[in-house]
Amino acid sequence: MVEYIQRTGKTEGLYLYSDSIYTKVKMAFSSQIAVRELPLFPLPDVVLFPTRPLPLHIFEFRYRIMMNTILDGDRRFGVLMVDPVKGTIANVGCCAEIIHFQRLADDRMKILTLGQQRFRVLEYVREKPYRVALVEWIEDEPPTSDLRPLATEVEQLLKDVVRLSAKLTEQNIELPEDLPDLPLELSHWVASNLYGVASEQQMLLELQDTAARLEREAEILTSTRNHLAARTVLKDTFE
Repeated sequence: MVEYIQRTGKTEGLYLYSDSIYTKVKMAFSSQIAVRELPLFPLPDVVLFPTRPLPLHIFEFRYRIMMNTILDGDRRFGVLMVDPVKGTIANVGCCAEIIHFQRLADDRMKILTLGQQRFRVLEYVREKPYRVALVEWIEDEPPTSDLRPLATEVEQLLKDVVRLSAKLTEQNIELPEDLPDLPLELSHWVASNLYGVASEQQMLLELQDTAARLEREAEILTSTRNHLAARTVLKDTFE
């Protein structure tokens, strides 16, 4: 299997990154290439989003083969979520680009990838030594209204959750200074930092409506904020 490494500060309901070094993303896909073959890397309960980092430790033989092949090419592969209970692989994933790698003993390696463009699997081309599929790129539909007020609401809810989490845990928890301000990028950032809800993240990844994604995130953050606020009241009452 593959070890998934993620360095985070954990809060109630969220993973919070401070990752300004990862914010420069090269979206180098050709708009003329709508379909292509892509090597696939299924991961249990892991959903990658555009612009988000994903560090990995590669040690399984077939994936060592895959990474060595990719490093001689465009350094891109597809990440798909595996449901560990059902054993099913999602049909929509996110392309990852290797931006740094370190070779270890026995040809193992540590790699740092960055989420690029989302894709949908059309058909599997081969299964061995690793999966390769024909995929098509997918994007959100152009918004029909100004999404900035909705994005502002989500950002405020996020700040409330972080503030309450910091108070409950008595830790210094802050949002990164480079939190995305554009609605699409913010929706991806929030979705990627939800904790312990891979199926929910997968649903958000598959959405092609930025407003719908932000609205669902507002619902999740509102529920989390209310839960944390109630716990804070209890904590203050009994202290």
